[in-house]
Amino acid sequence: MPSLPPEMIVVFAPFAQLCSERVWLHAQVRVLGALLTPGKRTGSSCLRVLGLAWEGHFTNYHRVLNRAQWSTLQASQILLGLLVRVMVPPGATIVVGADDTVERRSGRQINAKGCYRAAVRSSRKHVVKCFGLKWVSMMLLVPVPWATRGWALPFLTVRCWPPKSRHQRRHKTSVDWVRQMVKQPRRWWPGRLLVLVVEGGFAAVALARAGVASHVTMVSRLRLDAALYHPPPPPPPGQRGRKPTKGARQRSLKIWAARAATPGQETTVDGYRGERKRLWVFSRTARWYTPGVAPVAMRCVLVRDPAGKLSAAAFFCTDLQATPEQIRHWGVMRWSGEVPFEEARTPLGLETQRQWADKASARTTPVLLGLFSLVTVLALRLCPEGRIPVEGSAWYRKPAATFADCLAVVRQQIWRARYFVNSASPAEYVQLPREAFEVLLNDLPLAA
Repeated sequence: MPSLPPEMIVVFAPFAQLCSERVWLHAQVRVLGALLTPGKRTGSSCLRVLGLAWEGHFTNYHRVLNRAQWSTLQASQILLGLLVRVMVPPGATIVVGADDTVERRSGRQINAKGCYRAAVRSSRKHVVKCFGLKWVSMMLLVPVPWATRGWALPFLTVRCWPPKSRHQRRHKTSVDWVRQMVKQPRRWWPGRLLVLVVEGGFAAVALARAGVASHVTMVSRLRLDAALYHPPPPPPPGQRGRKPTKGARQRSLKIWAARAATPGQETTVDGYRGERKRLWVFSRTARWYTPGVAPVAMRCVLVRDPAGKLSAAAFFCTDLQATPEQIRHWGVMRWSGEVPFEEARTPLGLETQRQWADKASARTTPVLLGLFSLVTVLALRLCPEGRIPVEGSAWYRKPAATFADCLAVVRQQIWRARYFVNSASPAEYVQLPREAFEVLLNDLPLAA
């Protein structure tokens, strides 16, 4: 087992309860290999970067994902507890986000593979579809000291089955999965205020009602033509029959946005990159109704740019006491939800794994997204003040540290703890074992 830095031992120790001692030793090797490997995150690449290319029992390391007994749900609970204790101040509101992504995969033996719309490549007039696995991830939205915008740290990821699949009894949409997933952080942290922030594609009355039932505040974009109603009037005394759940229909937000005499006020809110923006805000309470589902009470906020550069947008929040500035702030935090998916593809090698076993394919992507959160926690422990070295060049200068810089800090600490423990820190020359030298010579051509 390779030696680990003390900061990494403290972070990884709570996950040892997931499996047996023997499986845990093999799992640590897989995690270290995934952190250190450049390029594809295959099982052989993880072993090769650690000098285990000629390990006779290499199948034991593959069985960590395709055969060993451990629960990804329990791992998500441990990860969320670690993130909340490190990143969220005591007593503060826990803000989580949810989003879906498609992992492009091909192969006849991948059971959960489906054909989905590629959101990045598609437009309103041109639709591009791809084959792969669809994932719904729930992330903790928190600020980090080395960036002006907040970061989204995944802690719970589930796999969606395609609508027509012979391996799944009932199809669940992304909204159904989020409605089920939001109950987990509420169950794990029952005494904390919990806010769920999602994009407009997840704005559904059923999801909002599920959040209200679980005492979770939901914030999302709202269509300007959404059906909004007044509360029902009090019934006359002695009236029998079913009581109404909604009153008269309100004026559409699209009409409010087009009117010049709409009452509102100008306020200053935080932008995506931390800049302050001046916006015109109009707020009111309403009941959102969809046929077949009971209406849900909410506060809707209409936002408009006084300069006319941005189009009008609407947000809603199921907490009627929330202010428009707070709702807008939560809505801005959701914009960081797409970053972990792209960072997991480039530095962490998502979509490069080659296993086809059903259990392994269901575990690998949640583990890689969880590594995104663990690397962030490790970088914060290694650089408590947030001064992470930013790698740049004469032709490209980054204004702030990114996930690639955090991963570089963690990799340096791992290599230093493994090979440079026998050398003095101010020494001009360091002692490097022959095994490490051979690994370095073998990995440099592969990385290039």
